[in-house]
Amino acid sequence: MKNAENLAPKRSFEFDIEWKSAFDHEGFKHAFANEILEQYIPKKRWYAGKSSHLKYIEITDFVRLKSEKNNYFAVLIEVNFQEAFFQNYFIPVAFMSEAELDTNTLIAPAQFNGVSGYLVDALHIEDFRKLLFERIAASAELREFPNIIFHKSSLLGPMQYESSRFMGAEQSNTSIVYNETYVLKIFRRIYISTNPDYEINRFLTEVCRFENTPEYVGSVNLSIGEEDNITIGLMQRLIPNQGDAWNYFLKEMDEVFSNLERKKIKLADIPDTEHYKRIRLQNIPHQIIDWAGLNLFQKVQQLALRTAQMHVALGSDTRNTSFVPANFNGDYEVWLKNRLTYQFQNRLNTIENNLHKLEGESMELAKVFLNRKNEIRRRFLDFDWTKLKSERIRIHGDYHLGQVLVDQDDFYLLDFEGEPESTIRDRKVKQPPIKDIAGMFRSFHYAIYSVILNNGSKFPYERDELFVAGEKLYHYICGSFLHTYVDHVQKNNLNIGYTKEIEFLLQYCLLEKAVYELGYELNSRPRWALIPLRGILQILN
Repeated sequence: MKNAENLAPKRSFEFDIEWKSAFDHEGFKHAFANEILEQYIPKKRWYAGKSSHLKYIEITDFVRLKSEKNNYFAVLIEVNFQEAFFQNYFIPVAFMSEAELDTNTLIAPAQFNGVSGYLVDALHIEDFRKLLFERIAASAELREFPNIIFHKSSLLGPMQYESSRFMGAEQSNTSIVYNETYVLKIFRRIYISTNPDYEINRFLTEVCRFENTPEYVGSVNLSIGEEDNITIGLMQRLIPNQGDAWNYFLKEMDEVFSNLERKKIKLADIPDTEHYKRIRLQNIPHQIIDWAGLNLFQKVQQLALRTAQMHVALGSDTRNTSFVPANFNGDYEVWLKNRLTYQFQNRLNTIENNLHKLEGESMELAKVFLNRKNEIRRRFLDFDWTKLKSERIRIHGDYHLGQVLVDQDDFYLLDFEGEPESTIRDRKVKQPPIKDIAGMFRSFHYAIYSVILNNGSKFPYERDELFVAGEKLYHYICGSFLHTYVDHVQKNNLNIGYTKEIEFLLQYCLLEKAVYELGYELNSRPRWALIPLRGILQILN
C-alpha cells in the first residue's frame, strides 16, 4: 500500500498471539488502549475531547464479528479526562496483512504471530461494511451474535448487498451509503442507552408512518445487560435532495437583501409587525411580499406544516410510555431550573473569560448581558408549572435549518439525537414542542444575520440599516411560521396551550436557546457572538 506507513505510527507493535483472540489477552488490550489509541483517537474528526486533557483510555467491552474473510471486533472504549469526566466511543477494528490492505486509513502497524500488517478502522474495509448490511438484512432469521442486535424494519422486503461508499467527510458520526438507496449512520460517540435518533426515527416510521423523515430501515444495538442497549448504527432510506435548509435559506436571504437595491426599496418604508404575532399570508403587507417574495413565505409555511405534523405524530401515542404525552409537574420544573441555572452560570463564566475577544457592538452587548444577569436568571426561575395547561412530548431537541433536507418544494426532518451538550437522559425528557419552534426561529435569525455579517459589503447600506430591515423580515417569517404551525397542531388536538401560554413558552425557550448559542459562539467564533447577544437583548426588551 503506497505511503501507508506515513498515515500510521511508525512503530510496529508485535504480539505473540493470533489476531482472532487478540482482545482476550490483557497485554494486547493494555497496549491497544494506552499506546495505540492514545495516539490515534485525538486526530479523528469524530473525537469530541479535543479541548480537554486526555488522562487514560479503557476498553470497557468488545464483541466479535466474523465474515468469511476476516475476524472483526466491535470495541467500546471509555476516554477519561483530567477534568474528571469521561466519554464513550465505538471503534470497529480489523487486522489486515500488507497483501490484503485496501485502505490508507490506518490505526497502527502491527504483527500477530509473525504476520505483519496494520490495525485498521474496520468501516474502511468493504468486507466489514458488507457484513453489517447483510446482518441487518437477515436480522429476522439471525441469532449468531447474542450480544449484538441487528434489526430490519418489518415494513421492508428482501435486501441484497450491491455496493457501499462513505457519504461526505467524516464528522461526529460516519455515514455509509449502500446500493445508492440506504444510509447507515454509525455513531462514534456512544451512550449507555439507546440513541434518541434511533428511538424517534423508528417510532415516526413504524408507528406513525410520518413520511417527511428518512424511512427507518434497520439498526445495530449492543446488548450490555438485561435492560441496557447501546445504539451503534441506524440505517435509513436515502432521500434525494438539493442540500439542507440552512444553505437554501442563506441563498434566499441573499436574494432578499439584493432586492433592496434592485427594487429601489426605501428601508424607512418597510413596515414592521409585533414580535411573534401569528399572521396569515394574505395579511402580510404588500411591501414585505414585494421585497422578500411570495416564495420565501410559502417555503416558511411548508416547513411550519412539516414541523407541526412531526409534533402531532410524536404526541399521538397512548401506549408507549416513552412517547405518551405528559403534563407539566413539579419534577419537570425542578429539572428545568437546575439545568438552566447551571447552563447560565457556565455562560457567565465563558463571557467573563472571553470578553477580551469581543469588540464594538459585541463588547457593548456583552457588558449589558453581564449587567442584566440577575434579570436573566430571574427569567429562567420564573417558571411555574401550575399555570401551564399544555402537554410535554418527545421533541427533536436540536431543531434548526441544518437538520432539514430540501427536496424540490418539500422538507424532510432528520437527526433526532438532541442537544450535543445534554446528557442522554436529558435528551429523552419530554418537553414543550414550542422549544423546537424556538430553535427554528433562532436559526432563521442566524440565517439573516449570517448574510449581513458575511456579505454586507455587497449591499449599498450601512450594516445597522441592514440589521433593522433584517429584524423586520424576521418578525414576519416567525409570524407566518407560527400561524401555519399553531393552526395545524390545534386542529389535530395537540395541546400546546392557548395564546398567552404559547407566548410565554416561546419567549422562555428563545432565551434558553440564545444563551445556549452564546457559549458556543464565544468559544468557537467570537465575531458571531453578536447574533445571540442581540437575540437575548431583544427578548429581554
